[in-house]
Amino acid sequence: MEPRWLTEDERAAWLRLVAVVELLPGALDSQLRADSGLAHFEYYVLAMLSEAPDRTLRMTVLAQRTNATLPRLSHVVRRLEDRGLVQRSPCPDDGRATNAALTPAGVAAVAEAAPGHVDNVRRLVLDPLAPAQVASLHEIADALLTELDPRGRMSGLYDPGREQRDGS
Repeated sequence: MEPRWLTEDERAAWLRLVAVVELLPGALDSQLRADSGLAHFEYYVLAMLSEAPDRTLRMTVLAQRTNATLPRLSHVVRRLEDRGLVQRSPCPDDGRATNAALTPAGVAAVAEAAPGHVDNVRRLVLDPLAPAQVASLHEIADALLTELDPRGRMSGLYDPGREQRDGS
């Protein structure tokens, strides 16, 4: 069967999306490192914990929300622990599981880093778009996530109650 080759318009859209996917993480990382000494992924971990009830998540849930493998997440959380930003402890509901919790220093680090990060997100992603384009971006992302994340593993980012409703 012949492949469904991209049309010129599809190819142009695809190459622009690839450029955004490649350039955006580095731009976000550079600003965070310069302003707060945090890598983007470290900030992301801290932000996910800051939004969780009691600022605590099971490591498995945190891995889902950050799309990280448990070994990668464990390594990053260990570094954050060494800096006093996160603390790990056995899960009181399941002794086999481990919780990660934001410390007061971690709360302060997120609070300090967040304004610059949000400014950067606005400057790089939202401000160049008209309000209708922001709505379209939302719709486009939802359509892509239907294929990329059919089980909604990262849904805690935009639908925090989904884990409880789905039993995940």
